[in-house]
Amino acid sequence: MSIAPKRSRVVFHKLERDLVKLSSRPEADHVHRLRTGTRRLQILLGELSPELDRSQKKLLKLLGRLRKRAGKVRDLDVQLAALRSLKVPQEPRRKTQLMNKLIELRGRQEKKLRKAVDGDTVREIHQRLKRASKNFKPEASRDPLAVAKGMLEKIRREEGPMTEALLHQYRILSKRARYAAEFADRSADATQFIASLKRIQDASGDWHDWFTLTQTASEHLGDVRESSLVAELRNVTGAKFRNAVSVLSHLRTNLIADPIPPAQIRARASVKVLSPASSAA
Repeated sequence: MSIAPKRSRVVFHKLERDLVKLSSRPEADHVHRLRTGTRRLQILLGELSPELDRSQKKLLKLLGRLRKRAGKVRDLDVQLAALRSLKVPQEPRRKTQLMNKLIELRGRQEKKLRKAVDGDTVREIHQRLKRASKNFKPEASRDPLAVAKGMLEKIRREEGPMTEALLHQYRILSKRARYAAEFADRSADATQFIASLKRIQDASGDWHDWFTLTQTASEHLGDVRESSLVAELRNVTGAKFRNAVSVLSHLRTNLIADPIPPAQIRARASVKVLSPASSAA
């Protein structure tokens, strides 16, 4: 099954449009759309195409740098959104302090992002996007659904209890697999597969948002012994982790053959905060 031609064309056109919007105003929605668009194109060219020419490789390299820079802004946007949604009476001053710190950090990262989307870079990306769009041949591509399912095979034989690191892998791979599967023609199999991936992506992404916020809070406010706000954030993160694992455990047998026994996929009672899990992927 080759790529649906219309869907491949849309990716190029949307990315060009989103790049213009980001270069003029790096608002939260513009940052998010640019990152999503670059990921989709990376899957289209890097995973579904039979081979890359020199210009396409350069294009993906340029977009990768831009996505990484935009990712730092996006991380802070989701942390701000999560913190605003937290309704707790404890330590209102600490919450305000943390909010102001996140806004300050976002301002710094936005300045760096603005520098990354300078005129010369934008023009070069536009030229390479047009060339890649013109030369791309959907009929020669790999089967999007087969590629998507193959991505999940990379962790199909992981054993032992679910950990933050493993859930983070699922978060990234389910996102990439979903983008690949969405290039396939409509079918009942593709629709069900994509819906399952989206549920995993949403649940694990929700956990990751709170995970990164908890890390930031710990860095600036201290650990749970020093701040009841940090303690509450850890509790929320733990609940998000357990929910994500529950969703994954329920859907995993529908996504991956030869599944791990359900007893081995379990959330832990408490969540240990690890080093930051990058969302740049």
